Amino acid sequence: MAFIETAKQRYTTKKYNSTERISADKIAELKEILRLSPSSINSQPWKFFFISDGETKTKLAEASYWNAEKINEASHLVVFSALNDVQRFEEQINSTLPEGSINYYHRFLKSQGEQHVQSWMKQQVYLSLGFFLAACASNNIDATPMEGIENDRYDQILGLEQYHSLFAVAIGYRNVEDSNQPSITAKSRLNMADIIQAI
Repeated sequence: MAFIETAKQRYTTKKYNSTERISADKIAELKEILRLSPSSINSQPWKFFFISDGETKTKLAEASYWNAEKINEASHLVVFSALNDVQRFEEQINSTLPEGSINYYHRFLKSQGEQHVQSWMKQQVYLSLGFFLAACASNNIDATPMEGIENDRYDQILGLEQYHSLFAVAIGYRNVEDSNQPSITAKSRLNMADIIQAI
């Protein structure tokens, strides 16, 4: 399928088929795709958690406001987290990045303060989200990105240290009765002329 058709069919799933699970092979492929996600200067200030364990998924669902039902029905929950320890991040890039990238970090990022670095690291994780959603759609896997989570409770449940959860994505296969799918409810997007300008 051409990617334009994939984009037209992708949507934020509201209701999952709780009996259908994503195969281990497809989960392994999604993990590798996330590993290959782009980030500025190849910084990779992230960690991703794939949760299929029922007990853990239920605990996270309880810390997810109105998203609980989606999480419980979905095959897996993927939690995206960012490094929040600048010293730990610097140790990582010193051992993995070329000198030019490290110099860029010190000159243009660290020079603006630790808070700026932490904000920048979070932005890199959001880059991986777009990459991941496109990968799910191209593999006919439905997905629900959600910021509606209790981040501190997520951190506690997952035992996060040096990282902070930002958002989660439920993945699985849609319930045929999900009214949000494009075949039932047409996608609503702004007009091309309102959002894209050629110069």
